[in-house]
Amino acid sequence: MSNKENYIKAFVEALEVAEDSVEQLEYQSVAAWDSVGHMSLIAAIEDTFDIMMDTDDIIELDSFKKGMEILSENYGIEF
Repeated sequence: MSNKENYIKAFVEALEVAEDSVEQLEYQSVAAWDSVGHMSLIAAIEDTFDIMMDTDDIIELDSFKKGMEILSENYGIEF
């Protein structure tokens, strides 16, 4: 699986959303992406890519797209 496919899978599993809706997601745009869902998502992303995200990055990750930017710029994950 590609990094993008793994990233999508983390969203689908953590937030229990349909794969085809993931790329448009933003924080609190679905009921599951609340503060608790956010931490589940972060855990899924960290497990998927074997990283430990900084607090600032966790706070800034407020959309699918922003998450890709953070992972690419700060953790060297290519999409």
